[in-house]
Amino acid sequence: MTAQRRVSLRRTGTAAGPSRRRALLLAAVALAATGGATPTARVTEAPGDPYDTLRGRWLGIALGTGYDPAAEPYASRLASTGALARELLAQLAPAADSLWPGHPFDPPAGITRSYNRLWTMTQAYVQQGTGSTGDPDLLAGILRGFDHLSATVYHPGTTRYGNWWEWQIGSPRLLMDITAALHDRLGDARIAAACAAVDHFVPDSALGDYSGTSTGANRVDLCRSVALRGILGRAPDRIALARDALSPVFPYVTTGDGLHADGSFVQHTWVAYSGTYGQVMLDGLGRLFALLAGSDWEVTDPNRQIVLDSVERAYAPLIHDGLVMDSVNGRAISRGHLTGDDRRILRSDHFHGHQLIAAIALLADAAGPAERDRWHARIKGWIERDTVTPLLTAPQFGVATLARLHAIAAAPVPAAPEPTGHHLFAAMDRAVHRRPGFTVNIAMASDRIAHYECGNGENPRGWHTGAGMVSWWSGASDQYTDWYWPTVDWYRLPGTTVSTRRLADREGGEWGTARPDARWVGGTTDGTYAALGQHLKGLGSTLEARKSWFCAADAVICLGAGITCTDGVPVETVVDNRNLGAHGTQRFVRGPGWAHLEDHGGWVLLDGGEPRTLREDRTGAWSDINTGSTTERRTRRWQTLWLDHGTDPADARYAYVLMPGASPHAVARRAADRRWLTVLANDPGRQAVDVPSLGLTAANFWQAGTAGPLTASAGASVLTVRRGRTATLCVSEPPRTGEPLEITWDRPVRGVVHTDETVDILATGRRLRLRVTTGTACASHRCDVILD
Repeated sequence: MTAQRRVSLRRTGTAAGPSRRRALLLAAVALAATGGATPTARVTEAPGDPYDTLRGRWLGIALGTGYDPAAEPYASRLASTGALARELLAQLAPAADSLWPGHPFDPPAGITRSYNRLWTMTQAYVQQGTGSTGDPDLLAGILRGFDHLSATVYHPGTTRYGNWWEWQIGSPRLLMDITAALHDRLGDARIAAACAAVDHFVPDSALGDYSGTSTGANRVDLCRSVALRGILGRAPDRIALARDALSPVFPYVTTGDGLHADGSFVQHTWVAYSGTYGQVMLDGLGRLFALLAGSDWEVTDPNRQIVLDSVERAYAPLIHDGLVMDSVNGRAISRGHLTGDDRRILRSDHFHGHQLIAAIALLADAAGPAERDRWHARIKGWIERDTVTPLLTAPQFGVATLARLHAIAAAPVPAAPEPTGHHLFAAMDRAVHRRPGFTVNIAMASDRIAHYECGNGENPRGWHTGAGMVSWWSGASDQYTDWYWPTVDWYRLPGTTVSTRRLADREGGEWGTARPDARWVGGTTDGTYAALGQHLKGLGSTLEARKSWFCAADAVICLGAGITCTDGVPVETVVDNRNLGAHGTQRFVRGPGWAHLEDHGGWVLLDGGEPRTLREDRTGAWSDINTGSTTERRTRRWQTLWLDHGTDPADARYAYVLMPGASPHAVARRAADRRWLTVLANDPGRQAVDVPSLGLTAANFWQAGTAGPLTASAGASVLTVRRGRTATLCVSEPPRTGEPLEITWDRPVRGVVHTDETVDILATGRRLRLRVTTGTACASHRCDVILD
């Protein structure tokens, strides 16, 4: 924007008098509250004043449009907001260190909580149907609290203390929302004070270097507050700054925070965070794209398409029937029932999934028509399949989000089913395997991705969630929703191999510092099947192991080798650990080489492995794993199946097959079928399997070697799939050395149909030889051939 244009905008804004701005605001609020059908991005498209236009548009985004406040679910949600606002007003008692008794500013997020309560009161004041709409006493209370925070703690004379997030993200975001909604009730002095506070706590320097705490989702949140401050303070340079500071968020990154080319999303440098921080980023970008659309500050950076592409490539694969998998929720898995005004809301995998789905619904306004239709079809499918906590009445949503989701539910597009396929997120050590009837998620850790994240009193016992934890769903999707984390045995997470050495809370350090020095973690996939592997090094332990998962059509083949430990305690591989609910009576049966759990699925134990089993009731509270959560205690019943490798094992191994959703008959038949599976190798140097009925041969080479028909010149993951006279070979290099890799497949090959640019064919005929230029991203390199 030119200097002349900036001056022109400033003069235009100044010319609009207070009475005109008040009329525009009241029109926007009335439209949002009475259900006008005008789209969100066009709430107040009045000519002449860009700031009033954008402020009105923001109110449409935040408060909603197109709904009837007298209809459900809006009526009860608005009434609830009003009741809570009146309760907060009655308890309001400003003191030197608080606005409400018992809620001082000092604890983590104490100031933000105060602004959040004022925002609840503000919504009750401006929205129709709350029972407190336009109530002068409620307005007086809001202004009293607003002034108190401005005078005592959130002003330019304060040096921030405690958690940076509260000062730079949590509080300014809410302060700007309140200021936008009550703009003509605040007066110039209050608006100026609010803008000055944001300028102080979120200075231009916070949007300078793309580093530290100003990256990814955090950067988007910072830009949100600065953009609103620019609109409310009629400062075009601040709006432009916020818009331009979004650009570093868009491109793919190769390390650390942000979106990676394989769909991984990382925050806090070391943590897989698609489900929470990723959701915050999508939500913030959706709001800013919609806010600035068509204005002089529209986001036009062509790299914004990367964000739109990520919906289907990065986020949708991690959503299952309305939930988002906990392996990408970081320390948020421990939040459960938090204390405070929303303590009734369970912050479970479904809660986080709903938040992510709502963000996709918001971002859809910025997508092209074809993209939008596909997203709406996915959202409709999630709405229909989520029977645990229905999306269209989710308790965390305000009327704006509910209105968007109900509009999509009524849209003339068919609901999309959950797709099948395999998604490997190598940059964040996660994988998702989808087949008809079940979904499996595998979580690993490496020198790039932490064992777990803890911090701010959250998730102090998540030690082994990256030790090969295998989460899976078949049928009901409440396995990890129903008080899973407060009652689970943290030393027996499903799929993990662990030393039973007792660990201290926060073992290894906070904020993702607990990382193993393991490099070989990853795998390869053709998009249907996969070979995955993890060089496991235990947290606070001498444990080492090589773990592999070969993801097939109706099963996941699980191999472990080189299991070695000198901790002086037993080492276990947890075949599974299922939450049976409060009083589960599901039948657990065992046969020769197999086991089955009613309503869940079964396991085939190979190599004569004799698992141990336990059914027990476990009691816990969310406050056991999160200092901000409620102390209510509940009991859940658990069925555990594990392999005991003994104390201080040396080169122990295991082999079993997971069959989610399978019947007892199917599991028993698979256990008796000696031709279905051949384990070609299972030792510290290589792990490999052959499944003839699928044409599948797969191997993980921990070092150069041969397994069955496959030979690798160095550490590699190799997958071959034969379909009639054709075959596909996929290769990756999980050690990520970037060195060329040679693979030999001892199979007659007549010719090559297609290869990736990174694959050079060295020989065909009696056997296939190829060289792969691997790079350092653990990407899958593909070659399609005709068999002889």
